[in-house]
Amino acid sequence: METAKTSSTPDKKTTKRSSTRKTGKTSTGASGESKFEYDATVYTGETEFGGWAGNMAMMIGFPILMWYMFVCYKVNDCQLMGPAAGESVVDFVKRVAGLAYKHAYPTKEAWAIEGGYFLFQLVLAAFLPGGLWTEGVYVTHLGKHLKYYCNAFQALYFSLTTVLVLHFTGLFELPTILERFGEIMTVSIIIGFSFSFIIFFQSLYQKTAVRMSGNYIHDFFMGGPLYPRWGIVDYKLFFEVRLPWFTLIFLSLALVLHQYETYGQPTFQALVALLGTWLYGNACAKGEHLIVPSWDMFYEKFGFMLIFWNISGVPFTYCYNTLYMYSHDPKDYDIPTWSKWTILVVLVLAHFFFDTANGQKNGFRLMAQGKLIKRKAFPVWPYTHIENPKFIQCKNGSRLLTDGWFVYAHKAHYTADFIQNLCWALITGFNSPLPYFYPVFFFFMILHRCDRDMKKCAAKYGDDWVEYRKRCPYIFIPYVF
Repeated sequence: METAKTSSTPDKKTTKRSSTRKTGKTSTGASGESKFEYDATVYTGETEFGGWAGNMAMMIGFPILMWYMFVCYKVNDCQLMGPAAGESVVDFVKRVAGLAYKHAYPTKEAWAIEGGYFLFQLVLAAFLPGGLWTEGVYVTHLGKHLKYYCNAFQALYFSLTTVLVLHFTGLFELPTILERFGEIMTVSIIIGFSFSFIIFFQSLYQKTAVRMSGNYIHDFFMGGPLYPRWGIVDYKLFFEVRLPWFTLIFLSLALVLHQYETYGQPTFQALVALLGTWLYGNACAKGEHLIVPSWDMFYEKFGFMLIFWNISGVPFTYCYNTLYMYSHDPKDYDIPTWSKWTILVVLVLAHFFFDTANGQKNGFRLMAQGKLIKRKAFPVWPYTHIENPKFIQCKNGSRLLTDGWFVYAHKAHYTADFIQNLCWALITGFNSPLPYFYPVFFFFMILHRCDRDMKKCAAKYGDDWVEYRKRCPYIFIPYVF
């Protein structure tokens, strides 16, 4: 794998010039387009996520937590485990480790499934026709906009077609991924670590690493390069859209197929789980081009945090609603009919706000560049784009949206996102805590993410951010919070 030339480190002259750009400014390109310039290569001294100690704890803790949750699911009826009476903590850890080794050992079959899936998606991202080209925000140290090929929508339905053909022809029965879940999860953990090391040391060797703190643990966790690529495939975009959310769709589809073959028809709850994962994954795929101008794509480096969590953490911890239903008789998680339909309605409404809010926010960024593409991909929700939106023209040349859903709550998309994943858990009832890992984890994650965003925006926009908070005072819930 190689990094595209667009990721190359600026030369000494450029580096010297860039070192003074700790804040953004406005310039005008040859086309007359107004560009907000912000040098993403400048290190400002931040040590995020608890510094190197917190980073190390997460790198060790994430896979341990994943194996622990899997063992609870596999051998303890989806209930949390603790030391037995008279069992020491050390013996308990050894017991759980032994069970994880027994049930989640990375077999050849698991390597073929997870490795084949990874390579299949990579090939589709590079070669599947029908996608669209778009541009990211202006990259100051490169002096241009990077181009992105977005074909996740086509890749999703090509993948679903392929999977269904393989299943119904008997070449590969999809419920196999539920049967071998632990083995596949371990392979994903290994790939996550391996790919992180490859990308990090490659960036050091090719001198494409930027914003380095000098502490290798922290730098490995946050990442070295900004825009690593394989040909036309941008790794950050590839990992964010396809690997986590497509996997969750396939897991819930496998549940529906398993129940159809076992009981003659899938349960209402299994269909809601499939609908939930499809709505989310489909939204990410059809809106792939809207992710391109986001701060994450422009500013976040590509390191362990993004690599591991997208290829392993998200798909193999957010799916315990599916695993719980797979491992239990439908009678064990049956809930009143009114509850089922209420959850379904709330899920769809939450998704509407989630999808349209993200469309408004990211479409506004592209509109400011004159590069908005109004894509007609199913489902096309009304109010996804705002015509003539209200905004604050910032002194640094950027803009802050003060219209749409965001005038009511400027993290409205996080609130809708949380309600969606809470519905995923509620559809299974309350007999197991494991399906609730996703909404609980997400709740605290968005609080941290919001605090992180607030601090960055306050530093980036200054007095304009104060004015923005006056116009859009609520964060998550209008008139409440």
